[in-house]
Amino acid sequence: MRAGALSVTAATLALAAASGPAAAHFQELIPSTDIVTPDTGATVDLAIRFTHPMSGGPLMDMGTPARIGVLAGGTVTDLTAQAKPVTVDGKAAYGLSHVLTAPADYVYFIEPAPYWEPAEGKMIVHYTKVVVDAFDAQEGWDALVGLPVEIEPLVRPYGLWTGNVFRGIVRKNGEPVPFAEVEVEWRNDGSVTPPADAFVTQVVKAGPDGVFSYAMPRAGWWGFAALLEADAPMKNPAGEDVPVEQGALMWVRTVDMK
Repeated sequence: MRAGALSVTAATLALAAASGPAAAHFQELIPSTDIVTPDTGATVDLAIRFTHPMSGGPLMDMGTPARIGVLAGGTVTDLTAQAKPVTVDGKAAYGLSHVLTAPADYVYFIEPAPYWEPAEGKMIVHYTKVVVDAFDAQEGWDALVGLPVEIEPLVRPYGLWTGNVFRGIVRKNGEPVPFAEVEVEWRNDGSVTPPADAFVTQVVKAGPDGVFSYAMPRAGWWGFAALLEADAPMKNPAGEDVPVEQGALMWVRTVDMK
């Protein structure tokens, strides 16, 4: 290789190393348990963060959520007013406690405030949900909330062993999204150090019917994020029209078989 070409290549590599990879943003909606029994008590505490799960942070400041709710037994209950602001690592986040009073599958969901990401030049809105089974109901876990973008689970999203395969349909305005790209991250508890950047965010592609699948190799919480472009732009803080990333997110938990 010529010296000039070598110096250009070295400079390019140095610039790439300095800038680093684009970290995947995930809206977290993590319940204290995904299965409520008489032994666990009837209260579910939800931690609501906007962060990078596999990297363990950093967190991003959350604005006031547009909507938080739960779908159970065919009825949607608005929980927005019950959410309490908290500060985590100096960043704005939220918490919520909810008492479950009847056997049902509770589909919790959030529409967060739009987040301006200047590095990507777009607004981000991640419509996120998680399912909690109460008192062995095991019905309603696949109910759709009706979010603009949403993952419909094809596998019951609780009571999962490590190594189970999670499958879902990516939907936009209720319709399947062919060949949608889905990012997958494990909520790192600090026990795993990825050997390379490619291990941080797994990427799978849905088929022509919008169906994707992924085998979860470790116990804990797994986030699935189908990132789609909204049909209309949104104003950024400077008042400019910019594209909007709509994320269809879902969280599921796996447990080691012992």
